[in-house]
Amino acid sequence: MSEKVEIIERVSVPNGLKMILGLPDVGLVGAIAASHIISKLRLEEVAYFKSNLLPPVIMLEKGLPRSPIRVFGDKGILVLSSEIAIPSASIYAIMERIVGWVWEKKTEVIYTLGGLPVPNRHNIEKPKVFGAASNERLLKKLDENGIKAIERGFLVGPQALILNLCAEKGIPAVTLLAECFYNYPDPEASSIVIQALNRMIDMDIDVSELIEKGEEVRLAMRDMMRRTQAELARMKKSHEYDIPGYYIR
Repeated sequence: MSEKVEIIERVSVPNGLKMILGLPDVGLVGAIAASHIISKLRLEEVAYFKSNLLPPVIMLEKGLPRSPIRVFGDKGILVLSSEIAIPSASIYAIMERIVGWVWEKKTEVIYTLGGLPVPNRHNIEKPKVFGAASNERLLKKLDENGIKAIERGFLVGPQALILNLCAEKGIPAVTLLAECFYNYPDPEASSIVIQALNRMIDMDIDVSELIEKGEEVRLAMRDMMRRTQAELARMKKSHEYDIPGYYIR
């Protein structure tokens, strides 16, 4: 059987929208943030992934089957969310398909949300957000919004591939990374990265619930974090621990 990644639109998705990606990664920062944004903006499912590269898993919602990787949209925004860790062996093919679809849809700009693991996270009351971009114009926009660009270091996993592929294709892309735990769900870091996104796209997504119910979120996300850890190890994600002295300048 040949490898295939399909994005099937439930409704016709218009061109030229902004897109937000929140995939399971360190601290589940992006996954928690994407879920929160979808809930707060009351976005509806507009597309889903179908691939023999994904594990044989479905989500059940009100007794109906749903793909674990879906796109939600409305109000000029698309949010891609995954309920499963992207298998490391399939990550290139899946990220290439995502960027291909973004290209086809003439997406205005793509924001990937994630975490940057720091060994002393338990001593940090308010995590900082760092950024990277696919072009100089967006780097300037990061600076204008008080987000420090990563000057040097490693970026590993979905965000790394998305950013690199977008740069190659000339697709405007921004990566926002909040300091976070490596092994534990970090809703506080998710709230910080959403606040940075609010500044970038002039939105006002309330994050108070993430902070107030942080412990509930951590407990609910334990199983996803455990499954994600195995894939992170295969991606050599721990290399990002090598850079704390480099990116803060």
